[in-house]
Amino acid sequence: MKINVAKSAGFCFGVKRALNIALDTARSREQVYMLGDIVHNENVVREIERMGIKKIKKLTPGKNRILLIRAHGACRNTIKEAHALGYKVIDATCPMVKEIHRIARTMEEKGYKIIIIGDRAHDEVHGIIGQLKNKAVVIDTQKNIPKASIRGLKKASVVVQSTQNIDKVAKILEILRLHIKDLRFFNTICRPTQIKQDEIRSMPLENEVMIVIGSKNSANTKRLYEIAKSLNPRSYWISDAGEIKKRWFREARKVGVTAGASTPDSITENVVAHLKRINF
Repeated sequence: MKINVAKSAGFCFGVKRALNIALDTARSREQVYMLGDIVHNENVVREIERMGIKKIKKLTPGKNRILLIRAHGACRNTIKEAHALGYKVIDATCPMVKEIHRIARTMEEKGYKIIIIGDRAHDEVHGIIGQLKNKAVVIDTQKNIPKASIRGLKKASVVVQSTQNIDKVAKILEILRLHIKDLRFFNTICRPTQIKQDEIRSMPLENEVMIVIGSKNSANTKRLYEIAKSLNPRSYWISDAGEIKKRWFREARKVGVTAGASTPDSITENVVAHLKRINF
């Protein structure tokens, strides 16, 4: 089989930056804590734990402690609380996510109701909500648009979770424009996500089998898999090489491989090495 690896496979800029900040912070020899996982990948989380960074569920008195803010960002109240409790706060939020925060705050100050298109339970969406003084409208799918709520809006501003599918966003926008006269839209899907999604719209058509690598709690990997599966039924989502099934590749001459933005290159390299050993 010929194995074709996507040029965009693996870590994006925001993840690389967050991990570099985490590594530098761990070297400080101070107690470092984090609310949740720095990114959505089990292997990266284990590496962070080996560095000595501890994951906590809630803030406690933090004198002489560091709180590391994850790549997905955090609510403003969380950061205020951390300072009040004595933590030194180091922010590893992806700059592209911070730009979404800035846009949301600015448009709210101008009197716009903020609508967020994104996964309701995702950490990044929670962080965006936590920038605002008023309650935001969160829309995760076209079917779940709260029409009763949006009909009464005179003006609204839309921001998007950075890893959303632009095709899905466009369909939601069509409906919003029918109900809201003054609608401002900001396409805050990040450039790395757009590049990955552009590749995944062609690769499943050029390969008999498509492999998407990433953790099951990774939103951007989920999106890549959904697009791939819609184009090629022989698309498979795996976390690592151990999940590969030989039967997937019967009569396959070309296999496409891509990886989510939180997937280490070492995992992708192991998958490719495993695929090279498959023979029929």
